[in-house]
Amino acid sequence: MVPGHVPWPGMSQREEFFPCRVRECGCRVSAEAALLYVAFLWMIDVFPPKLRSLDVILSHDWLLGTRGAERVLEVLCATFENAPVYTLFYNPSVSGPQVTRHAVRTSLLQRVPGIAARRGGRESVHRCFLPLFPFAVERFRLPEVDLVISSSHCAAKGIRPTGRSKHLCYCLTPMRYAWLFYEEYFGTNPVKKALLAPVLAALRRWDRRSSQRVDRFVAISTCVRDRIRQFYGRDADVIFPPVDTDRLTPGGNNAWSYDLIVSGLSPLKRIDLAVTVYNRTGVRLKIIGAGTLMERLRGMAKPNIEFLGWLGDDAVRELYRGCRMLVFPGVDDFGLAPVEAQACGRPVVAFAQGGALDTIVEGVTGVLFHEQTAESLSEAVEKCASMDWNRAAIRARAEYFGIDRFRRELAVSIERCMEQ
Repeated sequence: MVPGHVPWPGMSQREEFFPCRVRECGCRVSAEAALLYVAFLWMIDVFPPKLRSLDVILSHDWLLGTRGAERVLEVLCATFENAPVYTLFYNPSVSGPQVTRHAVRTSLLQRVPGIAARRGGRESVHRCFLPLFPFAVERFRLPEVDLVISSSHCAAKGIRPTGRSKHLCYCLTPMRYAWLFYEEYFGTNPVKKALLAPVLAALRRWDRRSSQRVDRFVAISTCVRDRIRQFYGRDADVIFPPVDTDRLTPGGNNAWSYDLIVSGLSPLKRIDLAVTVYNRTGVRLKIIGAGTLMERLRGMAKPNIEFLGWLGDDAVRELYRGCRMLVFPGVDDFGLAPVEAQACGRPVVAFAQGGALDTIVEGVTGVLFHEQTAESLSEAVEKCASMDWNRAAIRARAEYFGIDRFRRELAVSIERCMEQ
């Protein structure tokens, strides 16, 4: 939502613009009103020239692939074409051209052998060096500029601006490793927990302290805004990440003979629930993604479940277009995949926590399930399969999350940051 934007009368802060829908409050937004609203947005410069001319530095945690966080960085790089990118470590062979054409400056951790390597689609060893991330990011010596924009889910927001430089943090989440999901990342071993306890306590102290270097926070979702308030004691604008709705469009493939997952294969994503469900039903399931649980999940899966690894953008788009539904069983800070699937006109089954509450309209663009169990997921999949979905309505919801909307809203936050 536009920072400071007042929703349509009768709408809650969670109910972003969705035309021609009768809401629980009884308020109906007409097609004419919706068109006037869109026309109003187009009257606003997508990104004012005075902001494009700012001297900007971009800060990002690390560059080891192109996933949701890097999609955001790509849009920032396209917006600020001359901005250097400061990052802890960088693998240009798996980074997109929007990033590689910028000057990329890495930390001293880049010198660690293998830290930026990927092995057969699995993560690199970089998380072993987590306790050193604060030290490394604080060693950067930045020139004085107009604005530092950090895109941060770990340490990037801890970069130290110089002199009069303003700092806007586009916060993907406060550091998950320190605050949330301990068992999902580190397991249940009591010895490991005892050894990590003082390390994580130190990271939490640093994370909270370094948040005070930020002049203005922007959260990617309402749940991340709530975390920023809880852990940092700071307010934040909410600007949903950009989705390329011009490239991601519905296709003519009506076969819909399989269901789809697009996700990293880590404990937090709960892909094991989907494997359990589809083992029972025998319905075809295609899984795009890789991660630490790849081999374990392969070992669980029956032949109707296919693991495809990470694929190129065009291949992913075609699989979105041809799927019966996207299945999203984990908790995500925002979750680009559900919006990408909706942009291609396909419904989504998702767990009712995190960013899914911002992106999915129950019964219109997908089905939410409320217990993170195989039984609850199975019921939601069955419900989704039984419904007659309106591709145009699903697509209309996704169009709200386009790149131009992101740039307009970001411009408002930048202007406010510069005025502070």
